[in-house]
Amino acid sequence: MGDPKFLRRTYDTPKHPWEATRMDEERKLLEKYGLKNKRELWKAQSILRRIRGQTRELQARLRTGEAQAQQETALLLARLTRLGMLSVGTPTLDDVLALTTEDVLRRRFETVVYGHSLAPTAESARKWIVQGHFTLGAHRVTRPGYLVRLDEEGQIAYANGSPFASDDHPMRIALRERLAAKAAPAEAAPVPPEEAPPA
Repeated sequence: MGDPKFLRRTYDTPKHPWEATRMDEERKLLEKYGLKNKRELWKAQSILRRIRGQTRELQARLRTGEAQAQQETALLLARLTRLGMLSVGTPTLDDVLALTTEDVLRRRFETVVYGHSLAPTAESARKWIVQGHFTLGAHRVTRPGYLVRLDEEGQIAYANGSPFASDDHPMRIALRERLAAKAAPAEAAPVPPEEAPPA
């Protein structure tokens, strides 16, 4: 079991840490989703790796006609659908194997908060979550990496003691103005008059 004081690492690091192509892709994902460091990206990749491993094992067991494998498949698909990684309907194990790391990152609490326009940037969303400005239902969530279920998205709100809970807060006003500017149709550029053909 091991000593409880020394926690086991929950993610895998790249086998070749200095690949330029992979490092560029990781840097883009870090900037896009406001991640603190590559460790958070590696955790998301490890979650996806475990899901894919379970899926491949279930596919092999289903070929043998195992009844328990059918039950585990239904549970896996239902769990991923609740998390919003799979579309609601009739997903299959092939859909699970088609998932990418970004499908996991989109379900992180900080990404959902930023997507709901409760923070101006993903970095701000992360900082405010750690500071305890957001609740999920009746619970205050301070983990930016928490994977949000679809039925929990409507429960995200500012905490009662947070200054951002006031509609008159300057940040809330700026967010509303930014949303209004995005929703307003862009003004059509003036069309230059057609030049008269030469005589």
